[in-house]
This record gives sequence, C-alpha cells and structure tokens, in this order.
Amino acid sequence: MNNLLESPIEYLKGVGPKKGQLLNKELQVFTFRDLLWNFPFRYVDKTKFHLVNQITGEETTVQLKGIIIQKQLIGQGRKKRLVARLRDTTGSIELIWFKGVTWVDKFLVVGTEYIVFGKPSVFNGKINIAHPEIEVAKTVNQERPSTLAPVYNSTEKLNNNGLDAKGRRRLMATLLGKIDPQDISENLPDYLLQRTKLMGRFKALTKVHFPTSQEELEAARLRLKFEELFFLQLRLLQMKINNRTAIQGFVFDKVGDYFNRFFKEKLPFELTGAQKKVMKEIRQDLGRGYQMNRLLQGDVGSGKTIVGLMAMLIALDNGYQSALMAPTEILAQQHYNSLREMVNGLAVRIAFLSGSIKGKKRAELLKLLAQGEIHILVGTHALIEDPVVFQNLGLSIIDEQHRFGVKQRAKLWIKSKPHPPHVLVMTATPIPRTLAMTLYGDLEVSVIDELPPGRKLVKTIHKNENYRLRLHGFMKEQIALGRQIYIVYPLIEESETLDLANLFQGSEAIERSFPKPDYQISIVHGRMKAADKEYEMQRFVNKETQIMVATTVIEVGVNVPNASVMIIENAERFGLSQLHQLRGRVGRGADQSYCILMSSFKVSAEGKQRLKIMCDTNNGFEIAEADLKLRGPGSLEGTQQSGVLSLQIADLGKDQKILSTAREIATRILEKDPGLQNPLNEKIRAYLAKHKRRIKLWSRIS
Repeated sequence: MNNLLESPIEYLKGVGPKKGQLLNKELQVFTFRDLLWNFPFRYVDKTKFHLVNQITGEETTVQLKGIIIQKQLIGQGRKKRLVARLRDTTGSIELIWFKGVTWVDKFLVVGTEYIVFGKPSVFNGKINIAHPEIEVAKTVNQERPSTLAPVYNSTEKLNNNGLDAKGRRRLMATLLGKIDPQDISENLPDYLLQRTKLMGRFKALTKVHFPTSQEELEAARLRLKFEELFFLQLRLLQMKINNRTAIQGFVFDKVGDYFNRFFKEKLPFELTGAQKKVMKEIRQDLGRGYQMNRLLQGDVGSGKTIVGLMAMLIALDNGYQSALMAPTEILAQQHYNSLREMVNGLAVRIAFLSGSIKGKKRAELLKLLAQGEIHILVGTHALIEDPVVFQNLGLSIIDEQHRFGVKQRAKLWIKSKPHPPHVLVMTATPIPRTLAMTLYGDLEVSVIDELPPGRKLVKTIHKNENYRLRLHGFMKEQIALGRQIYIVYPLIEESETLDLANLFQGSEAIERSFPKPDYQISIVHGRMKAADKEYEMQRFVNKETQIMVATTVIEVGVNVPNASVMIIENAERFGLSQLHQLRGRVGRGADQSYCILMSSFKVSAEGKQRLKIMCDTNNGFEIAEADLKLRGPGSLEGTQQSGVLSLQIADLGKDQKILSTAREIATRILEKDPGLQNPLNEKIRAYLAKHKRRIKLWSRIS
C-alpha cells in the first residue's frame, strides 16, 4: 500500500485548510484514510419520489420532484427567511430556509425543476419542509454515483461550512475517484474469502459509501463488519494463548484440610451444578503451572463469594496468602463479614484493610501480613498501596473489576514473587456473551447461571403516583410481618444537589406516614462520611430500623436477608443493569420479596420498554442482552469506565452472529497455525503487524 491514504485531508480537492481544520476538530478526520473509514450511518433511497398530495407531515423524510413556482425573502437581518413554493402534478408545498438564505436565494430559479429532500412538518395547520436538501433535477443523474445516497454523522459547524450531507458525498466521491485497488490491500487470505463468500476489501470500501442496491450495501457492510470483528478476536485469542502458556504461575496441586473441612463442615448449602463446574475449572487453572486469568460471572445472589472463598482456601492449603479487593468500603466490609462468618472455627485468619484503618491498628496489621500471619486480606484499593507487603501472595480476587483502573489492578501483580498471583475477576453485572467475547476475550470465562436452592424469584411491578397510598399500606403490612424495606432515589452526578433534595423530601414524606416510635428510618447517601454511612447501614442490618431511604450507594455491598421490599423511585431514570443490581438487594432470604418500580406518568417509549423488561424477567443475562440492544455497549455499566471498544462499523448489539462466526474462524486458524507462519496466512500476519496499534484492547487485567 502506498502513502496516498496517509495524505493530510486538506490536500483533498474541495477541502483546503479551513475545512480541513473543521474535519480535524469535529470528526477527528486527519487523513484520506480517516475520511474513507468514516462510514455512513444510514442511506436514503433517492430513486423513490413522493407526491405532494401524499404527504401528511408525519413522515420521517420525503423526496419530491417539482418546479419552483415562487420564492420570497421575508424579514431583515438575522430574522430574514426565504420562503419558496414547489409544485408537482398533484399540488404544491412550502419550503423554508432560515440559514444560508442568501446562497439558497441565488441557487433557486423560478420555473426550474428541482429534487427536494427533507423532513415535513406541520405549522399553523399547513405542511412545510424546513431546510431541505435541494438539487437541480437535470444534474442529479450526472453527479449522483449511486441510487442509495449515504448520510454521514455531522455537526452544525460542518453543515454551515459546506460539509453537509451533499458536501460530504461530493468529498467521498472525489476521494474514491483517486483511490485504486493497490491502495487498499486485501487483508484476508484467498481461502477465507472463498469459504465465507465475502466481498473483496476494495470493493466493500467503495460500495459501503455508494451502493447501487440494498443487496450490494448489505454485502459491503457484512465484509467490513466481519473484518473488524475478526481481527479484534484474533488479537484477543492470541493474548489468551499467551496467558495460558507464557506467564508462569504458582502450582496449587494440593487440596488439604482447610478446603476439605470447609466443604464438609461449613458449606451452608449444597453447591449448585454451575458452582461445581466453575470450581472444577478454577482447580484446573490453579494446578497447571501458569497464571490463572479467569472472569467469574454470576447473577446477583448466585454464590460467587463462596466459590472465591474455596479458591482462597486452596491457596492456603498450598501455603499462599490471598487478597480480595472490592471497589467500595461498604462492599469490602460486606465481603469481610461474610467470609469470617463462613470460616468461623477453621483457624483461617482474615483481616480487613481500607483507608479508614489508621495508626497502630494499621501498623500491626501490615506487620502480621508481611510475616504471613494473615491468610486472607480483604479491602479496598488500600490493598495496592506501597506499604502493603505480603509474605507470599498467591491469589488475587478482584470484585466488580470494571470499577478499578488498569494501573490499579496491575499493582497487585508486583506484590507477588517470583510469579504473579493467580487472578480471579468476579462480577455481579451480567455481561452479554457478545460483549464478554470483546471486553474479556483474552480471559477464561466462567458463568454461574443458577441460583442456590430455596431462593424465590423477586416479584417486580411497575406503578405510578396513583399507587402511593396503597404502597404505604403494603409497606406497613410487610413491616408488621417483621420485614425491612429499601427506598432508593436516583443519583445523577450533574444534579447531585437536586437528587439529595429529592431524597430528603422523600424521607420527610416517609417519616410522616411512618412516624416514630412505631417506625425507625435510616438515611444513606454518597455525601455522608464513611463512618456515618456505616453506622446507618449497620442499624439496618441489625434490624434497628425498618426502612432505609438511600441513593444508589446501596446498589452493591448490602446483604440483608430480612429485607423483602425494594422500592425504586423515578425508576425510568435508571438503566436496566442498575435496576437489576438494585433488585438484587432483596430476595436474599427464604421469604417472598418484591421490587416496586415507581415512575412519573410521562415515561419515554424506551423507558417503558426498560420497565417492562424488568417486570418480565429476573434473568440478569437476558436483561444485559436487552440493555445491549437498547443502548449499545458504551452505556452498559462498567464498559464506559473500562473504555469499551470504539468499533467503526460493527455493532455488538446487532451483529452477534457475525461476531460468533469471526471468533470461530479465528479460533480454528490459531489452532492450526498459532504463530500465523503458514504462507496461506501471510496477509493476516502482515495486517496485524502493520495495524497493531489500531486494534484496541481494553480487557487486560494488568
């Protein structure tokens, strides 16, 4: 490939320095290559025309062909507008421009036939089209290179500087006129193209911009989506192979007294089939001599913590310490308390470390840790601080790892010598299979998809303000039965003050309906000091309060089996994943639990869909799949923080089959040719070497 595609964008005919700077700033388009890979987000079939008398004003877009029969400039200065009237064989329609008025006025000639494209609307009972695209009819067939016109993402600045839809199409046509096949080298081997019947790369890049038919467009998009996902999966799988074979790890080949006594004497219930399967996978990892890098997914309440504990007991049986790091002090304290309770009587020494542990207590804890007297250290990011030294750290468990930065997680590695510790990542946020393949494609993945026996599914209902009095009555019934209740208000960072006001107003209303001394209420929010927050949480845990009014700080980390009701206020303001996490705070005991989604009367169509999904299913993986389709990967909890992949044309919510096929083919190729040394795979190897930096990977533990 020569350097044509690396040419600065301002050197393309029709761009120049001013427009070049705009493309740089608005679209991050700096070179010919960047423009070529700036794909359309939709297409308009400009072979189809509407008649004026067919238009109702409710259409998304329409295309008309007719003669301008009159035009008039109205007003002066900034308020000046151009009004024209287009007539076809069935009637006429008003066209209006508020911007670029002078230019459009010169372009429009009364008596000339034009093609008009835009969105109709109704104003004062009359249908008009504001700021339509307009072209002289007789020149269209000469200039338009396809019947499906591409529409690109744009901004107001681009539109106001001649880089609107029409201007962008002209630029792309100019660029494609300069490029020939040798500028776009093929990166898939011939045998793969023949097997998959995919379109060639050069043709795909040409036709994705200017397809001549819907079939041709689909074929071009399929080729480019497959290519993007194939190379992504290939790199992830190469990393996975490297993790399996290149990074030495401690050998935990012994299952001894700590594990066996816990299994026989302390296990609170028989393990589910899913838990047994995951434990088998972990035991195999720990004994093979290479570092374990495993992601453990499990829905809320599925029993991940017990699996993590058993892995730590295997480490202890082999003479190694373990660390469990959680993102918040509340969650870390919850893990510490539950682990201590589960190993009570087994002489397993567990300690807790967070930023609030100071002075002599901290110094003594660090001394015991360095001497190997502490077997399991549970805590927050305080675990990765420099003064924290383990005698022989063999296993690191990271809970809700997406809440930690890459550098933070990596600091646990250097606390272990001569090998890095085995790593188990746990998440209660169900990740759709397609997203897991992409975010965590270089890890081994285990899934706990069964709930422990005896758990009843949480009943979820959606109500609005009309239900408020009945809701208070239901709450009193539950409290009379000895149950406890959460009431959660949304917390949006941009409006934290407003949200706290809502929380306090809500708590005041609750206090009026549930007065002391008959009822006690805890209030918890993110602006409270850690000690105050912990005090209120503990009151609720100890059943000193019946109602907890809170923001989303209780989303993870609170385990109160006696709590049977979760009320989520303004539920339409939450994402599906967060709603599911909040619902997981109840249903932890043997009693029937309820989740009540309270919303305003006016809820968007997408909001209604989210609330319906919550009422229809308790399955976290089904909810995560729905969330992926509704909002895309960048909005799923955690993926933005970890920098979800910026795919240029593929869509993880819609292209699951393409992703699965790409991964299967990449897996088969690497099984036969791990180093890609076979001459048949030369194109793949060359492309990976040349574009290594462009293939972004975000899922590394370290």
